[in-house]
Amino acid sequence: MAAGVVHIPWYATALRADGLTEALERISRLALQYGATDYRLYRSRDDRYKLLQTATFESKLDWERYWQGEEFISFRVNHSGWYQVPVLYVWHDLVAGGAVAENAADEVAEGAQAR
Repeated sequence: MAAGVVHIPWYATALRADGLTEALERISRLALQYGATDYRLYRSRDDRYKLLQTATFESKLDWERYWQGEEFISFRVNHSGWYQVPVLYVWHDLVAGGAVAENAADEVAEGAQAR
């Protein structure tokens, strides 16, 4: 089974964007305890009330355990007035990906200095 990336769009209610961002930072980290290989939380620069939470899971069942787990249910109950509903997540199959190693830029710069 291919890995999947879940996208969860959130939209904060008036004056709740900062609080929702902080709360989502905390709940996003818990995805790793449910089998996620990574997580991300993005906040739009054009619309500061708009957030996008993503997480990569090897199985959709692990994702569902996270989303339906006690912590996330509690999050949704305790912060229900902080975001607009409905919150509709989308599961995406991971087809391709790539990244630059964190120290790759340093290695290139060091190599250029050695010449």
